Amino acid sequence: MTLPAGIDPAVPPSGDGCVECDAAGGWWFHLRRCAQCGHIGCCDSSPAQHATAHAGATGHPFVQSYEPGESWFWNYETSEMYESGPDLTPPLSHPADQPAPGPAGRVPAHWTEALR
Repeated sequence: MTLPAGIDPAVPPSGDGCVECDAAGGWWFHLRRCAQCGHIGCCDSSPAQHATAHAGATGHPFVQSYEPGESWFWNYETSEMYESGPDLTPPLSHPADQPAPGPAGRVPAHWTEALR
């Protein structure tokens, strides 16, 4: 099977949470995994929207949901969603005991006011 440019199934994810939010002590609503380099970033409903920023800065077009039980992909170049795609290197989601929003202890009490 020939994969589209921008997907490397051999690259592992960068960690359990959004790289930039973890570095800054921030929080996220949901997580997305870059299908090209494995960068974990927060979704567009999160305050910082790091997954989209990563795609814009790097030109990496595809992300996959990094939420337990979800396997869909998003193509930033075409604004298309795909219900499934190639199998990426595990793990396929953040740990199931990690809450959404997360991470535990950094989500503000009135987090719903920050959703977009």
